[in-house]
Amino acid sequence: MMGPKTEIPQADASLDLRGTPCPINFVRTKLKLDQMAAGQLLEVWLDPGEPVEQVPDSLTMAGYQVERLVDCADYFVLQVRQSAVGE
Repeated sequence: MMGPKTEIPQADASLDLRGTPCPINFVRTKLKLDQMAAGQLLEVWLDPGEPVEQVPDSLTMAGYQVERLVDCADYFVLQVRQSAVGE
């Protein structure tokens, strides 16, 4: 069976934040990442507009590794990896 053109790796955890306003979606994403082991992959579903514009940049500035952002028409799939670097 052939997969989609863009293969999305299986995440270690996921978070559906569709309908969640800024900055709550960033805070919830960061809290979830803080509970994960270094190197684990978190998949976050975000609404278009402010959430997808703000959350990836905020995570990058906080030291997380944003691996991919996929446009799924009415929402976006963001995959971010818990960094191995301590605080």
